[in-house]
Amino acid sequence: MTAATPHGAPGTAADRPEAMDSRAPDGHAEPWRDPRLPVAERVADLLRRMTVEEKAAQLGGYWARPAEPGAPVAPMEDDSGEPAPELDEVAKAGLGQLSRVYGTAPVTPAEGLARLRELQGTVTRANRFGLPAMVHEECLTGFMTWGATVFPTPLAWGASFDPELVEEMASAIGEGMRAAGVHQGLAPVLDVIRDYRWGRCEECIGEDPYLVGLVGSAYVRGLERSGVITTLKHFAGYASARGGRNLAPATIGPRELADVVVEPFVMALREGGARAVMPAYQDIDGVPASADRWLLTGLLREELGFTGLVVSDYYAISFLESRHHVAGSRAEAAAEALRAGLDVELPTVRCYGEPLAEAVRSGLVGEDELDRAAARVLTVKAELGLLDGTGEPAPGTEPDLDSARGRGLARRLAERSIVLLANNGTLPLRPGARVALTGPVADDPLAMLGCYTFPLHVGSQHPDVPMGVRIPSLAEALTEELAGDLRVTAGSDLFVTDDADIEAAVEAARGAEVCVLALGDRAGLFGRGTSGEGCDTDTLDLPGRQVELARAVLDTGTPTVLVLLTGRPYALGGLADRAAAVVQAYFAGQEGAPAIAAVLSGRAEPGGRLPTGVPRSPAIATGTHLRTPLEAAHEWTPIDPTPMFPFGHGLTWTTFGYDDLSVTPSAGTDGQVTVTATVANTGAVAGTEVVQLYLSDPVASVVRPARWLAGWARVPLAPGESARVTFTVHADRTSFTGPSLRRIVEPGEIGVAVGRSSADLPLRGSFTLEGPVRVLGRDRVLTVPAEVTRL
Repeated sequence: MTAATPHGAPGTAADRPEAMDSRAPDGHAEPWRDPRLPVAERVADLLRRMTVEEKAAQLGGYWARPAEPGAPVAPMEDDSGEPAPELDEVAKAGLGQLSRVYGTAPVTPAEGLARLRELQGTVTRANRFGLPAMVHEECLTGFMTWGATVFPTPLAWGASFDPELVEEMASAIGEGMRAAGVHQGLAPVLDVIRDYRWGRCEECIGEDPYLVGLVGSAYVRGLERSGVITTLKHFAGYASARGGRNLAPATIGPRELADVVVEPFVMALREGGARAVMPAYQDIDGVPASADRWLLTGLLREELGFTGLVVSDYYAISFLESRHHVAGSRAEAAAEALRAGLDVELPTVRCYGEPLAEAVRSGLVGEDELDRAAARVLTVKAELGLLDGTGEPAPGTEPDLDSARGRGLARRLAERSIVLLANNGTLPLRPGARVALTGPVADDPLAMLGCYTFPLHVGSQHPDVPMGVRIPSLAEALTEELAGDLRVTAGSDLFVTDDADIEAAVEAARGAEVCVLALGDRAGLFGRGTSGEGCDTDTLDLPGRQVELARAVLDTGTPTVLVLLTGRPYALGGLADRAAAVVQAYFAGQEGAPAIAAVLSGRAEPGGRLPTGVPRSPAIATGTHLRTPLEAAHEWTPIDPTPMFPFGHGLTWTTFGYDDLSVTPSAGTDGQVTVTATVANTGAVAGTEVVQLYLSDPVASVVRPARWLAGWARVPLAPGESARVTFTVHADRTSFTGPSLRRIVEPGEIGVAVGRSSADLPLRGSFTLEGPVRVLGRDRVLTVPAEVTRL
């Protein structure tokens, strides 16, 4: 990790004295340089001065990748051994984006910042306007660079049911990125989980569109508030791939697309203010998302009103030629994507450089469409201060990417995301008890990390480089946490290929009063893991022989606590019924092990609720609690998809009671009702209940889910304390895509249910919507606020 020699800060006269002269040759200031003028006026002036090649150059990226020692960090397009062009050559006409300066190889923050300034200096000197590039990085579980705090994976965000904490985390992530000169983050993932076999479940927030939308919007607000552009992905239907296979076509109808898949994007655009969207890789009904004008222009821009940037997933425009075969050349792929409404090609220029300029010159695509995309890029650059040199970090600053604040947030979110699925009283662990910790991930710090964390995404290709942040294993954390006797017998590999590992685990369990059995995943990329991008599965049994190991340990009769460190839900039928307790922890980040240890000891409360169901059978792969009546168990089929643990489920150290439901009896189809219930802590210790509100539509003009999540409130209560929770439900929250494919509110009865999970709802009532059918527009109400009043 050798530091590059820094140049002057991009945008300074030291880098480009002629290019950034503030006055034109005639002595008058050039309008595009003047930050006092309206952005639209500045962009129009600059665009008028540009050639076709210079406009096209603003739509491309450049990835300065070193020769990789192992497998690539992303699927690469084959260039037939052609050497990558040098940046000064690529940037002669300008450059839109610099890709992953920090997130490609291990560099310290100081080295990364110096390297970025060097690259930006090259870009600004190479083009006649002296324009720098935007810089983007991955940030799904924190700024994905060496030495930055690793936060819990998005599935853990969903389990927290805590948008405010997720927003605080995102703000901290964004502050570090912006201090490092990064302008855009490629997160959050708003795909709604539809099939648990899909490897990227770990990157998703959950299986309910309202949960995904509300938590995702919070992440967007936090990152955008810090000055970093969020990128919503993957638009749309990526998680609906056939068979749970990465990049497979999506089999999905227009109603499911609108009401389930697109809804989180609507919320993140309106409630969060996201400024970029990334299309999905796959096709829907034969049309790839990156070439779908209806999707990217008709729906996203014209219907939803989006005005920001649409940026490609890596190589997705090139895939139109090489994978989808809907284009015969790079120029054709560029033309199709540009016509569809895709503004920027990432990570590097293949189709949007000279091929796009050629397509414009030949008439394959209009220059007006090129102007439209270039104007969007330049508008964002103007807003970031990149047209006048004010948008870059000051020379000499080095960001602290693993601060005490960041680690504290990581710990809080990890604890709040841990779900206690079952407990016969064995947890919390009794002080002084003889505890055995065993299992294939018992002493593996990487078991805390998702595939979009630097140690796994990039660091795995650099085994001689340390992880950059301290990530304790569960064995290390539990040893520190427990005052009693802890015996650690860790397995030798995730797949339990050695009989000796099973025998050792059994022996450890027999010699203990309680056994903690740690099972789970190893996140990776493209087949190099059991969870993660390109790591799909054909069964929901735990990987390898872990089920066999668990049965052998349970057969000892020693009370056994199953701790699951996974990136997806796995089938627990036959295991959970026999376990003394079951703890679900998704990839919980660098503070994950201490958080789990604190929960096992009882020092911390298990704060999470399930963002997906947990299947009973490994053959039940579809993931959604939004089941219609005929998707649920019925007498015409022997297959019962009822989950072992339902969406929203989670236990604590105490118990809660529900009472006194009050519902406004009626409202107009343009009105609102209030739903109020009392929740009380009926146990002996303090705890937090997640009070959940579900609605149902008994008779509708199209088939509707049996119920859907409409709102929730986290309510901390002392023993014996109670509170009134009031939900304000606008009629718009009962809306759906009707027979004419327009979103409507229908009159009629709406069912109400309040409780602790989607399947445990002790309070039930209803209200009636009166009046005509309403057709909704962009201004429809998207959220259900909740007010908590202590009694």
